[in-house]
This record gives sequence, structure tokens and C-alpha cells, in this order.
Amino acid sequence: MRSGNPVLKSKTFARSNSTSKVMTLGGTVFKTTILFLFLLGSALYTWHQYSQGVDVTMMMIIGAIGGFIFALITIFVKKAAPITAPIYAALQGFFIGGISSLVEASYPGIVIQAASLTFAVLGGLLFLYATRIIKVTRNFRLMVVSATLGIFFVYLVNFLLNIFLQTEVPYLHSSGWIGIGISLFIVAVAALNLVLDFDFIESGVNRGASKHMEWYAAFGLIITLVWLYIEILRLLQKIRR
Repeated sequence: MRSGNPVLKSKTFARSNSTSKVMTLGGTVFKTTILFLFLLGSALYTWHQYSQGVDVTMMMIIGAIGGFIFALITIFVKKAAPITAPIYAALQGFFIGGISSLVEASYPGIVIQAASLTFAVLGGLLFLYATRIIKVTRNFRLMVVSATLGIFFVYLVNFLLNIFLQTEVPYLHSSGWIGIGISLFIVAVAALNLVLDFDFIESGVNRGASKHMEWYAAFGLIITLVWLYIEILRLLQKIRR
């Protein structure tokens, strides 16, 4: 078992079966809710600061860099997830809140649309997975993981082109039909990663993973949700343009 999410690998739960307290689905949902509240709280704070005329650039930078650092700590020290995952979520909220407020200033109403679509996709895919209308097969998993790695590679190339050549991958950020099509594809891949995350979490529960893995699994799910929200926001921005 593995997920397209790089945080959730096949051996994540391998050494977690010897403890008395084990991971449960209800516990994972509860931890995910806590992390989301941390993220939402800091995002709303950043949004409020922007509405008051405060420059939130530094908050965004701190959120992005700090979130990345605590994400790495969580990945490599999984037992620290009960502490590091909430910190990651709070820092990521500063980043998300900053981006959202800047985009909202140019395209009023776009943030509520992006958030609504993100939760609609989450709920819809959770229903399809729970009812086994969508089944995670080996080929399905291979397809989603391959597409995710391909998107990561394209973003990495685009980042390097921006730094060294002051250019970018053609059509990646354009608002034409090709650019919108690319964004639709990326949104679809991000959404399908949620299905792999659900399957991976269920696998951890069935294998009796340690209790602290609830925080780690919730952390991985939040990463996917944040990615999905950003991609939907970018797609709506292209359509508005």
C-alpha cells in the first residue's frame, strides 16, 4: 500500500504494531479536524490583518518556510507528529491566508468559491470511497502516483526556470484554454490523491498502527487538502481572467 502523497509511504505504519493504544478511524478524523482548525484560525487572522491594511508578505514567508521545515520534521520524526503537525497547520494557515487575501482583492468572491469546491470534492470522494464506487486498485494507485510525480517535476522545472532564466514552463500559468485544461488536470490529480489518502489511512487502522500515527495521517491529509485548495483557487483565477 502507498499513497500519491509523498508523506504517506508504504512503510509508514510498519513499526507501529507493538503498542497497546492503536490508531482508529474516529481518532484520525478528530485529529484532522483539530489540524484544520489550527490552519483555519491562522488563515483568518492573516486575512483580518490584510483587511486592516497590514502587509502580510512576511507572514506568508514565515508560514511557507516554517511550514516546510516542520513538515520535514514530521516526516522524519513521526512520533513528534502530535506536536509538529499542529505547528505545521498553523504556519501553513499564514501562507494560505495571505494568498487567499491577495487573490480575493483582485477577484472578489473567489475564495469562498474555492473553499466550497474543495469541501465538495472532499465530501464527494469520501462518499464514493466509502461506498466502494471508487476502488483503489494497483493500476489506479500507479496512475495517480505517476501523475503526481509528473506534476511535481513540472513545478520544479518551472521554479528553476524562474530563478535562473526568468521564464516559465509554457501555458502552466496562462489563462487560455490550454492553461485552464492544465489546471483542470492538476486539480483532478490532487483530488484523486485524496482517495489514496483515505485508502492509506484505512490500511493503517486495519494494521493496528500506533496512536500517534493518527496525527501523522491527519497531517498527510491536510497536505493534500491544502494542495487541492490552492489548485482550485488557481483554476478559478484563470477562468476569471
